[in-house]
Amino acid sequence: MTKADIIKQIHAKTGIRSSAVRQIVEEFLSTIKADMADGHNIYFRGFGSFVVKHHAEKQVYNINNGTHSIIPPHNVPTFKPGKDMMHKTP
Repeated sequence: MTKADIIKQIHAKTGIRSSAVRQIVEEFLSTIKADMADGHNIYFRGFGSFVVKHHAEKQVYNINNGTHSIIPPHNVPTFKPGKDMMHKTP
């Protein structure tokens, strides 16, 4: 399912103009992105959680050239489905 499919389904179910639905969906997603970029977690009860996980600096070894390098600390966005979501999906 794509973002366009979501917009079409919401438009079909609510009757709201597609352009208005698109604007709402875009704003919703940009708000989630901005909050996660600031390091905030987002929780939707029954749906799931968008969580920012911090990965510490680590040293890795490249077996192709035999060199060591360092991966700097970084944040990774993750999604953890909620209980209701887990029970409704196979």
